[in-house]
Amino acid sequence: MTEPVTGEQFEIAAGEYRAVVTEGGAGLRELTFEDRPLILSHDADEPAPAALGQLLIPWPNRVDRGRYVFGGREHQLDLSEPENDCAIHGLVRWSPWTAAEREPHRVLLTHRLLAAAGYPYRLDLTAEFTLDARTGLAVRVTAVNTGTRTAPYAHGTHPYLTVGEPIDGCEVTVAADRYLPVDDRKIPSGPPQDVTGTPYDRREPALLGDLRIDNAYTGLHRDAAGRAWGRLRGGGRAVSFWLDDAHPWLEVYTADDLPPALRRRGLGMEPMTCPPNGLTTGIDVIELGPGDTTTGSWGIIAE
Repeated sequence: MTEPVTGEQFEIAAGEYRAVVTEGGAGLRELTFEDRPLILSHDADEPAPAALGQLLIPWPNRVDRGRYVFGGREHQLDLSEPENDCAIHGLVRWSPWTAAEREPHRVLLTHRLLAAAGYPYRLDLTAEFTLDARTGLAVRVTAVNTGTRTAPYAHGTHPYLTVGEPIDGCEVTVAADRYLPVDDRKIPSGPPQDVTGTPYDRREPALLGDLRIDNAYTGLHRDAAGRAWGRLRGGGRAVSFWLDDAHPWLEVYTADDLPPALRRRGLGMEPMTCPPNGLTTGIDVIELGPGDTTTGSWGIIAE
């Protein structure tokens, strides 16, 4: 018996929503509403290109040269992005996850992260994907330190929102006051900057055009429930992304380096608990002691 390279495919549905989550990496491979895609997808027998829908644990984005210091110890991660001399997007993207609970509208996946090169810690992870006919997709990621020493921890995820047409002709809204400038290796080059008067000011809906963005936003505006929002609107359709207050950062990426068939067809909106290069700088990195738990949620809804 043969199976797709991304492993078992866990399908869930509610109302007009349908999603597929993969055994490999607990990746969100598909999400549709009324049979129309809300995220960029890939074939089940293809590794996720450009981190499409992947979970990024125990750090999102990049670690400069793969080096960081924590608890007085120096660590060297494998350089998983050699072209930029960086470690990128954590350690669980390609690992198998196990379905611990399954319902027609919900799946709960688990993974035990044991010590790896540059990350000598142990975490028990869960990722819960739930669909609701009215409110769309909600995802909750939880980490428990089941090891003997305090671990540095952060997480993120990497969906690309789509309305079925190139994003150049779409309106993009990101309710955030500051963005993080980066150098040519995508490493932060200074503190967060005010978006006022810059092309990165997306606090009101504005046509994207040919603007290239690969930056983290912070100073996020939140509603009464503590959620911050981003939106993509075009072609008579709209899709919105929310992230809870466990995520003070939202990476926005205009998909400029994706394979040609996907390039600028979707907009990356990536909730993060720490900024790029967080393990190195320590900014917003969670110090997760033995027995401690941390969790965060995000979601996607068709409008």
